Amino acid sequence: MTDYSEEQRNEREALESIYPDSFTVLSENPTSFTITVTSEAGENDETVQATLKFTYGEKYPDETPLYEIFSQENLEDNDVTDILSLLAQQAEENLGMVMIFTLVSAVQEKLNEIVDQIKTRQEEEKKQKEREAEEAEKLCFHGTPVTIENFLSWKAKFDAELLEIKRKKMKEEEQSGRNKLSGKQLFETDHNLDTSDIQFLEEAGNSVEVDESLFQEMDDLELDDEEDDPDYNPVDLDSD
Repeated sequence: MTDYSEEQRNEREALESIYPDSFTVLSENPTSFTITVTSEAGENDETVQATLKFTYGEKYPDETPLYEIFSQENLEDNDVTDILSLLAQQAEENLGMVMIFTLVSAVQEKLNEIVDQIKTRQEEEKKQKEREAEEAEKLCFHGTPVTIENFLSWKAKFDAELLEIKRKKMKEEEQSGRNKLSGKQLFETDHNLDTSDIQFLEEAGNSVEVDESLFQEMDDLELDDEEDDPDYNPVDLDSD
């Protein structure tokens, strides 16, 4: 007759020795404990982690233990589902033998695979971003290829815009010509213009200063007198 309690006690002691830092007892009856499993570090030191909870049944290992993911870090929902499926598969394959170490080891390998997948996914995302950047750069330098269709479409749009600009300019010039007044119209509309010069003189005091020193030396100037000219003949002037 199988002594289930003895087998469970021996396995528990072995697990405590193998996982001294991650093995935690939750209860004695029934025997329940957790083991925390952490993946190896990835390229950027990223890790994933799962804390597995196991509970012995009365007839374990002839029946599968109860198991669940007690907590986890950096795992996606689909990763959790895959780990639970893996535990079910391993438990069925190892029925009749103590199996906790086998189950934990399988999860350890799975977590390492997940980290590798994260690395691959990150590399793919990086390559995708590089491809998108290259495509954007090509568009900046090469632009849109010119075809007959898109050239004609551009030309029609350009001609329409140019025509609209000309129409606005003509309308502005026409409006400006209508608003421009002649000199007569300016005087008729603004009566201040005909008195502006007078107003200017009044504001100036209607006085003009003359520098008399400019005329003080007039007597000293030697001016030719026509009567003193021996060739002067008044008759000649009358004949003219």
